Amino acid sequence: MAAPDARLAEERVGEVVLPGDVLLLPTHPEEDGERLRLATGGPQKGRLVCGPGLRRGRDGLLVVKCGLLRYRAPGGGAGSGTFWVDSQQKRYVPVKGDHVIGIVTAKAGDIFKVDVGGSEQASLSYLAFEGATKRNRPNVQVGDLVYGQFIVANKDMEPEMVCIDSSGRANGMGVIGQDGFLFKVSLGLIRKLLAPGCAIIQDLGQLYPFELVLGMNGRIWVKAKTIQQTLIVANVLEACEHLTPEQRKETVAKLLES
Repeated sequence: MAAPDARLAEERVGEVVLPGDVLLLPTHPEEDGERLRLATGGPQKGRLVCGPGLRRGRDGLLVVKCGLLRYRAPGGGAGSGTFWVDSQQKRYVPVKGDHVIGIVTAKAGDIFKVDVGGSEQASLSYLAFEGATKRNRPNVQVGDLVYGQFIVANKDMEPEMVCIDSSGRANGMGVIGQDGFLFKVSLGLIRKLLAPGCAIIQDLGQLYPFELVLGMNGRIWVKAKTIQQTLIVANVLEACEHLTPEQRKETVAKLLES
């Protein structure tokens, strides 16, 4: 029997949810076991995906984090899509497939240890770089920044990351340049910046040309033509966490005039 205060998940989208809340699935509860999947390999057509902040419960979806309930429909038909909780979480929890920025902390035989901001370090094989072989090892040193993705990430195993895609290509991953600036923001801001057609990135593009690397673990690496420009871009990105779109546009306009 469902909890007395349980409501349909689709009715609570955009509302604040708290740990312990029960969200009823929209249709066909007897098929939930077949339709509900953890978001490890990406949403599948026609399947309802249980995203971050939610866990499958006996009566539907159980909220395990405080935040705003979100929903994305992939167009896979009725009963499909992704529910998740958008929270201002500071500590990153590795998720398979996530692209992150890590800091190499040690070399242990053929494995690099990488700090990704989680509860434990990730492992990165020297063969997990484009063109790497036993004779042709990548030039990776302790302290280097690396951009890669997780291929193993669960609570029972050490996270494992690679700097190549499924075709063995770097595709933008690998060691990041030393002369940029690395800083940390909330995971919620990272998700905003990674959204297609992000207005924040478009507004900042009016200031100066710059390179930007965004990690799902809340880390941002930025590099502009000069140190001053790099710091300005970084400061505006950090401030965007608490600025309205109007305040952000006003800030950018003032910088353009200066």
